[in-house]
Amino acid sequence: MPRSPVFPKAWCAAALALAMAGAAADTAGANEVFAARVSRVFDGDTLWVKPLDGGRYRKLRLDGIDAPEICQTGGSASRDALAGRVLNQVVEVSVRSHDDYGRGLVRLTHQGDDLAAWMVVQGQAWSYRWRRSPGPFADEEAQARRVRKGLFSDSSAELPRDFRKRHGPCPMP
Repeated sequence: MPRSPVFPKAWCAAALALAMAGAAADTAGANEVFAARVSRVFDGDTLWVKPLDGGRYRKLRLDGIDAPEICQTGGSASRDALAGRVLNQVVEVSVRSHDDYGRGLVRLTHQGDDLAAWMVVQGQAWSYRWRRSPGPFADEEAQARRVRKGLFSDSSAELPRDFRKRHGPCPMP
């Protein structure tokens, strides 16, 4: 019986090592908690912060919500609502993971409030849907819909995911 070549075993070991390194990179910084000052709000679910203990500025995305794109109807109002609440304020950042763009997916709290939940209750974002799940803030969204607050006052408001499928990403400013 012929011997199996060494190359496939070495290739499999190298592939496994690369996969493990990639998984480690995806979780690097996950479960990190720090205080930071909000320096810029890009849209209703994306902002920049500067950690209080030093280090580089970080681009973050609020986990569990989907706010309108900045070029989409309601996008500026959503951004302005978040900026009005936290711009130049100190927040607590809890990093869960990172998205495909390298942004930290975070739970952000300010004065005891979960800012993602607050954005949905204010009618400035949708609870992030995944497959058949209505998302983590379905109750908050239902509450905002009942009182027709913010985005939910317009029956033609379009989910950002659907907007992106039809129009692509907004042009960068």
